[in-house]
Amino acid sequence: MTWIILQLIIGHNLVMPLLLYTIHVCAKKQKDLPEHSKEADYAIIVTAYEQTDLLQQAVNSILNINYSNYLVYIVADKCDVSGLIFDDPRVILLRPETTLGSNTRSHFYAINRFVRKHERLTIIDSDNLVDREYLRELNKFFDKGYEAVQGVRDAKNLNTTYACLDAARDVYYHFYDGKLLFGVGSSATLAGSGMAFNTKLYRDCLEHLDITGAGFDKVLQFEIVKRGRRIAFAENALVYDEKTAKTDQLVMQRARWINTWFKYFSYGFTLMAKGIKKTNFNQFLFGLILLRPPLFIFLLLAIACFSVNLFISPMIAIVWMVGILFFVAAFLIALMKTKIDKRIYSALISIPKFMFFQVLSLTKASKANKISVATRHDYN
Repeated sequence: MTWIILQLIIGHNLVMPLLLYTIHVCAKKQKDLPEHSKEADYAIIVTAYEQTDLLQQAVNSILNINYSNYLVYIVADKCDVSGLIFDDPRVILLRPETTLGSNTRSHFYAINRFVRKHERLTIIDSDNLVDREYLRELNKFFDKGYEAVQGVRDAKNLNTTYACLDAARDVYYHFYDGKLLFGVGSSATLAGSGMAFNTKLYRDCLEHLDITGAGFDKVLQFEIVKRGRRIAFAENALVYDEKTAKTDQLVMQRARWINTWFKYFSYGFTLMAKGIKKTNFNQFLFGLILLRPPLFIFLLLAIACFSVNLFISPMIAIVWMVGILFFVAAFLIALMKTKIDKRIYSALISIPKFMFFQVLSLTKASKANKISVATRHDYN
């Protein structure tokens, strides 16, 4: 019985994407979003740790957006700012006196120095580039009453096979954990940047916490959904994010992400229990999604279950093979339903090698935050 339950826990992750897709296709289409909205006041927080090479490009892209009511707060944590010159009055450069070493500490360092009471805030990484319509696209969801919105982190670079595969992974998550999850009535998962919040909600969720290491977005999304809010998904609110192009980047980054999942996956049980108690579909389904391991882990577990059943129960092995094929089909659907570069398709043949480096990152996960605080970016 234990073996059967274990297989069900692992196996449902294979069919969940296609189930979400089927529900989404059958569900009623959402009403059109408003095309014109008032220019709410935004604080755009740009965080940098140790590295400032790409800050100028990031800020230039922000200053070129089709919007006027915002200020940019750059938090240059443990950075040499002597070479940074921003002569636009909309840009406020902040240099913490001591090392913060934490995303949320950087965010609140900026929040506590707001020069005016901003209605909303959005978080951008120092390697991101921002689409000109980014804030206007976010506004469409805020104007419908949402207080938290996740945009899309599209690929800024596809210069190596690993960058292409990293982009493919993001496409999968944006499609299923963003567009479809929100579309069926739950919440989009947060992605660390390219996201925006009602300032009061952000403060209510995190101001009482001191989060170190990776994963502040996991805590934030838990706090938001726990409060009964939904996180909207804005598929046209684009930021361009640098994808991991080198193996050392990949291993260190994934080690932090895996560490984060083990640290916070239990939030899923809390939300599922709350969802059952309050008959809240958003909380229940979102909690179920939080329990899912990183893709490569549950795929390796699925292959292991298939292999074991080849010897003890060939009929169950066939079920596992069908489940794996369902997942492959779901992954390809996500790619086909999203406009992607042909280089991403060409890179798919290297998925086994990509998974190998993620297995390697698993061995470093326990010490990930001691080895590396942030991914170094260098794509100009």
